[in-house]
Amino acid sequence: MNDITIFDTAIASDNIGDEIIMDAVNKHLLEVFPSANFLHFPTHIELNCAQLKIAQKSEKSFVGGTNLLCGNWLLKPQWKVGLRELFYIKNPILLGVGWRFYQRPTDFLTKIYLKKLLSKKYIHSVRDAYTLARVQEMGIKNVINTACPTMWKLTPEHCAQIPSQKASSVMITVTAYRNAPEIDRKWLEIVLANYEQIYLFPQMMGDAQYVQNMKLGREIEVISPTLAAYDQILARENLDYIGTRLHGGIRALQHGRRSLIIEVDNRATEIARDTNLPTVKRDDFAAVKHWIENDSPTIINLPLAEIARWKAQFTQE
Repeated sequence: MNDITIFDTAIASDNIGDEIIMDAVNKHLLEVFPSANFLHFPTHIELNCAQLKIAQKSEKSFVGGTNLLCGNWLLKPQWKVGLRELFYIKNPILLGVGWRFYQRPTDFLTKIYLKKLLSKKYIHSVRDAYTLARVQEMGIKNVINTACPTMWKLTPEHCAQIPSQKASSVMITVTAYRNAPEIDRKWLEIVLANYEQIYLFPQMMGDAQYVQNMKLGREIEVISPTLAAYDQILARENLDYIGTRLHGGIRALQHGRRSLIIEVDNRATEIARDTNLPTVKRDDFAAVKHWIENDSPTIINLPLAEIARWKAQFTQE
């Protein structure tokens, strides 16, 4: 039994979306390494010396999803690894990692640091073509676009079972830290006018208050802000999903629920461009209305060959 380190983006995170990502990451790694002993360490906070010494003994290490990469690593790193970690961490392998924002060209120090940090032996997995281009521009060529690991089970067979017509209930999500109340009010009013029962999943602190402050004039049932509560209602209720939370929407698709993701940043935009994930621009109110009222089958185009290639490099060792 070999030790494998997982740099876990859900530890010390205030975003339940990171739990959704890590749930998929853990399942896929368990499939590839069924006998491994997995050691989980946080990305959002710095590791202490004891943790680093444990990680140093691992046979391999993986970085689990989310938008960890950026062009100015030393200024605002999402992943709290510095120069000290270069001496302890065994060249981690990316699994479904994304680029933080649309940014200026990557600075020189970031290129040097990431080329030194990341594995040169294994192929890295990133979740969209934009991230792939940014990583390759740094001179890191052992990388492929596999889409987000949360989507790997959204096969044609799975998507064929997702309803294409409107349900009577809907699950909504918002993103309070990217607030645009005038725009969000308009698409929310369209949603509320078309469904009998409205649920809200507060994926982060502040989301429920953000909706409450809009005074939309409809009763909205706010569910508990936990992944367990969200999974429970997705499994129990026949409902649609409409909201700005990317992984909230992908989780609904995993449960076989018809879903529309409202784009608020590069993540949903880029993944949709690659995979046909059902998304619309935040201010495209006509598209929201059209999706609700019309037959909308879910057709996801997964990079199956790239996913298989990424997994095969370990299973064929």
